[in-house]
Amino acid sequence: MIKITFPDQSVREYQEGVTGLEIAKSISNSLANEVLSISVDGETWDLTRAILGNASVKLYKWDDEEGKHAFWHSSAHLMAEALEAIYPGVKLGIGPSIENGFYYDIDLGDGKSISDADLPKIENKMVELARTKSPYSRRDIPKEEALSYFTQKGDPYKIELITDLTDGTISFYSQGNFTDLCRGPHLPDTSYIKAIKLLSIAGAYWRGNEKNKQLTRIYGVSFPKQKMLEEYLVMLEQAKLRDHRKLGKELELFTFSPRVGQGLPLWLPKGAKLRELLENFLKKVQKEYGYEQVITPHIGQKELYVTSGHYEKYGKDSFQPIKTPQDGEEFLLKPMNCPHHCEIYRSKPHSYKDLPIRMAEFGTVYRYEQSGELHGLTRVRGFTQDDAHLFCRADQIKEEFIKVIDIIFRIFKALDFKDYVAQISLRDPNNKEKYIGSDENWDKAESAIIEAAQEKGLKTTVELGEAAFYGPKLDFMVKDAIGRKWQLGTIQVDYNLPERFELEYMGADNQKHRPVMIHRAPFGSMERFVAVLIEHTAGKFPLWLAPDQVVIMPISEKFNDYGKKVLNFLNNSDIRTLLDDRNEKIGKKIRDNELKKIPYLLIIGEKEEADGSVSVRKQGDGDKGSMSLEEFASFINNEIGTQLKEI
Repeated sequence: MIKITFPDQSVREYQEGVTGLEIAKSISNSLANEVLSISVDGETWDLTRAILGNASVKLYKWDDEEGKHAFWHSSAHLMAEALEAIYPGVKLGIGPSIENGFYYDIDLGDGKSISDADLPKIENKMVELARTKSPYSRRDIPKEEALSYFTQKGDPYKIELITDLTDGTISFYSQGNFTDLCRGPHLPDTSYIKAIKLLSIAGAYWRGNEKNKQLTRIYGVSFPKQKMLEEYLVMLEQAKLRDHRKLGKELELFTFSPRVGQGLPLWLPKGAKLRELLENFLKKVQKEYGYEQVITPHIGQKELYVTSGHYEKYGKDSFQPIKTPQDGEEFLLKPMNCPHHCEIYRSKPHSYKDLPIRMAEFGTVYRYEQSGELHGLTRVRGFTQDDAHLFCRADQIKEEFIKVIDIIFRIFKALDFKDYVAQISLRDPNNKEKYIGSDENWDKAESAIIEAAQEKGLKTTVELGEAAFYGPKLDFMVKDAIGRKWQLGTIQVDYNLPERFELEYMGADNQKHRPVMIHRAPFGSMERFVAVLIEHTAGKFPLWLAPDQVVIMPISEKFNDYGKKVLNFLNNSDIRTLLDDRNEKIGKKIRDNELKKIPYLLIIGEKEEADGSVSVRKQGDGDKGSMSLEEFASFINNEIGTQLKEI
């Protein structure tokens, strides 16, 4: 008999060789019908894999990322089986699960191609194969046998992958007539996959290297119920309408230029105003919490990032060193702000009474992302982090965490993010050697994070083994208006950089001590956050944040002079206002400005000029009647004041 420990620390005994599916059935049949994979001592396994010794387990369902991973990974294998059936001789690259679905990279051979018109045929074959209820079976095999199998099959991509693997670490998965090199995990059988939609086709260089052959990548998604697929497809249509790249262009927020370079956004006046408003909001909040603004250069000497470890971590993904006329001198575009902030801390001695020190910066950093991975504002090569670094004593970690959580709450409330979960990432208790820092410090930090989350009433998940090597962290996973999940806001404890930079403070005992460093970025990056915000609001920003709050629309050119008078009055009342004095019919002006998502539209004509008034129309809410200029200015400022007061 072996002992199985569950997440609530309860223990049950089972026969050696028990599987995850059998454990689920022993609890309830309904659970067995829903479970998709299992974690065994922190490693995700197939439900049908035998457990041979005492273990801690966690069962994953559809709502768990690990459950979806197994489901979509299995679907990728199912698609590969369908492709081999339809296109004999097809060569297969890799086929992983991704955040929303799966893909497979394939090589049909020279002169052959696949188009969107072929996708329904592949879908139908996948559904046919799924209904056979073929088991996904795992087999660990020697490297020589793995190479022999794919050599006989004539698949160069799998041979290349296997060549890089170590003997004794290779496993095959088979279902039906298909076998693939794979670590898993997978579903028990293909019948779990009930609804399938292949979404798109793209080109992808083998192993992400532009010097390699370009393969065909087929993206898809699958679900355990047809209704879930239908809901997802509706969400996809909504996502297309909310795409920040589309809306960013329509609302004149940002653009890209091939002459400037891929992944380097250019912020247009309205987008710059939006960023300025967000930055000023956070600066005001940070000031309330004792932060001080700092400014650091966009570059630093290479040795700075060698010391911090960022050169080793990001060197391959960074812009190459900048050589100067001085022999041997090299600079890098900074990949992170934290090394610079460590140097600011080091610039003078500190006492325990000085701590915590909280320094904040909207600092621009640079990473050389692959061109195929660039995507609007969500994946760029130059981005500005709302970075802050807190230097504190170990006994201050909990209090500082609570304050950072409060700041994140303020941001979420201001921007109407209501549905979120905080992921607490802790170290793997069975593999402590991969982390730096003493057990005592880790215990303090982890306890502080857990207690802070509990005190703030956060809905949390705890993930063992997901901590960074330098410390535990708290990440906020937020759902937007159409149900998509984004990571917004992160708080991380760091023992690494204070050690690398030999940071010190004088303690109450007159001895030198290392401070603990807390990294936090409520927005993450301004670029990515603005992209998420655009898609969350569909471009309809709250009044306090709208780059243009009001537009004045004369019904004919002869009222343009009155329009200028209204414009001056409102701008002098700190209301961001435009004048649409085009020689167009008022109906067209209304339609055009509705599409620009401007919150308030003012119509002026003969009556309004005579009365010194405006006719008010609210975006998406129709006519609001006539008001004097003073009444309207007071109305707008009261609405802005109410919004800001609530946050």
